[in-house]
Amino acid sequence: MLDSETVAVKEAALKCLNHLSQLPENARVLIDAGVLQPVVRDLFSIGSTNQLPMKVKEITAAILANIVNSGVNLITLPVNLTSEDVIHSLLHLISSTGPATEAKLLQVLVGLASSTITVRDLVSSIQSAGATSTLIQFLEAPQREIRLNCLKLLYLISPLMGQILADGLRGTTGQLGLLVRLFEASGITEEQAAAAGLLGNLPAIDVNLTNLLFKEQAFPIVAKRLSDLYKGTTLTGGGRHAGDFKVGLAAILCRFTYNILDNPNVLALAQEYDLTTLFTDLLKLGELDEIKRQSALALQNLSKYSKQLSHLPEKPVEKGLMAYIRRCFKRKSEPKVNLCSVHGGVCSPKETFCLVEAGAVAFLGSNLDHRNEQVVEACLGALATLLEDKASRDAGIDVLNRASLVPPILEIMKDHKTELLWRRSVWMVEKFLANRNVAHFLSLDPSVHSGLVEAYRNGSLSIKQTAERALKQLNKIPNFSAYVR
Repeated sequence: MLDSETVAVKEAALKCLNHLSQLPENARVLIDAGVLQPVVRDLFSIGSTNQLPMKVKEITAAILANIVNSGVNLITLPVNLTSEDVIHSLLHLISSTGPATEAKLLQVLVGLASSTITVRDLVSSIQSAGATSTLIQFLEAPQREIRLNCLKLLYLISPLMGQILADGLRGTTGQLGLLVRLFEASGITEEQAAAAGLLGNLPAIDVNLTNLLFKEQAFPIVAKRLSDLYKGTTLTGGGRHAGDFKVGLAAILCRFTYNILDNPNVLALAQEYDLTTLFTDLLKLGELDEIKRQSALALQNLSKYSKQLSHLPEKPVEKGLMAYIRRCFKRKSEPKVNLCSVHGGVCSPKETFCLVEAGAVAFLGSNLDHRNEQVVEACLGALATLLEDKASRDAGIDVLNRASLVPPILEIMKDHKTELLWRRSVWMVEKFLANRNVAHFLSLDPSVHSGLVEAYRNGSLSIKQTAERALKQLNKIPNFSAYVR
């Protein structure tokens, strides 16, 4: 019946197959029955004498979308749907057909993008066809199904073509604002989750995109939404979409913590929304690894500015009799001001992004043995910021030591599961060895010496150089040479 030249007969057959294809378990039966080849043939029959009416093409597109999204192994299909010719034909058809068919064809692409096996070929074909701007334009479609499928597609391909999508969104008008406005609605929808995931996957180093997002009010909208979600002031809901939504929001907000001092307005909002406390809460309460990682990255970025933002309390300038009286009663009248030992001035989570005052050190430390190495990398990076300033390094080491974080950092150096963990842990151990109290403790542990020797022998150039300096520090400790012999 699919090969019939009578449109009515073919349409009837396709309608039956469409009903069958709506059950995922029927997909393999239809494929084995040879349905896929004529469906694809009829879908792409533009310009041929046997071209089908658009309403029939809509049915063929629906069948193809159902099969591709059924969970079957796409590599085993009798038609190579990821070939450049097929993808180009799909993209061309999307831009030259009606809304109902557009939605189904986008759904086909979503299915291809959902597979780790086929997504790279799909991305390559989208790039070679120059179809990025066409796809982005569908974000403004009045039909919700088209917008949703477009968003899902862009979200799924964004890890592989983030900068290209960022360039496309920067070069258009309106789409970026539309995505941000989605977050203002209550509840959690699939559309919101896809939009958050898409924006969260775009490169954080794209300063121009960050500035555009800031102009679209993304900072306050995302910060408030995240805060409400984790403080329980709104019902989360969202089912399986809640996780993706929260991860995306955390990544979007994290991008504003890079180069925060370059824009006074960003700094003011970061202080107003108390980002250090917010990300500490996310690190503590976030149920997903990526939320923890993004939170630790944000805390690392914020902590780098604490020294510059910390300040000594200003003393009032008084003259005459009041100045004389105040000098006489100075010891009694002046309240004691607690200065941050690490940053040397008045600190707070809200105003100076201080990790110590925010209580973030303990939560960062509790994740140093996390199963996800990227989470450990981010947490270790945040803790390392406490040792960056040479003048206050001993105070930072004291904070880590009192939090019992020196031993887990030593374990990270010994295990060196990733290059970044190895480099950071060896760097921190070198700083520990310059501290008299901690250095004595380390000198009693022979595994510290063996760990540094391994780093010197087998690490990258930067790790070798740091390990060499650390070993020299270790050898300066009294009685260490005798101990290791």
